[in-house]
Amino acid sequence: MSSKHHHSKDATAVSCSIITVSDSRTFETDTSGMTIRDLITGHGHNLSNYEIVPDDTNTIGQRVRSSCDNEDCKVVILTGGTGISSRDSTIEAVLPILEKRLDGFGELFRMLSYEEIGAAAMLSRAIGGICNNTAIFALPGSTKAVKLAMESLIIPQLGHIAGLLRRD
Repeated sequence: MSSKHHHSKDATAVSCSIITVSDSRTFETDTSGMTIRDLITGHGHNLSNYEIVPDDTNTIGQRVRSSCDNEDCKVVILTGGTGISSRDSTIEAVLPILEKRLDGFGELFRMLSYEEIGAAAMLSRAIGGICNNTAIFALPGSTKAVKLAMESLIIPQLGHIAGLLRRD
């Protein structure tokens, strides 16, 4: 199969949901969420939802499931709650929801992070996966980390991911 044929079903405009996980950020102070929004829309994709939720496993899980159940949403991007502190619970909320894991996303993200910040990259628990034909990416809360993940990994593959997920 040629690369051209392989990418023939790629979506040109993907509908995305952003969920910022934070006990303290507001829409005015959420630079990571705004960065994701600006990168998504700046590359011709659509925003189906943007919300800020507390760092609470049940709330995060409910909001991710709700986004995945929305027929219009093809990608859910979370920012925040992926570290190792006692309040960081995004990964614990997202892992049980995933039907398939995209282990390469977290591995590549940590590799790219290592090139920028060194050994501290191992503290990131960023993950990717699939639920209900919807891609889910859980990113750190750092705006610099969000920009790295979005520009290097997610945005370049967004149309292809959405195209693959709409196939039967």
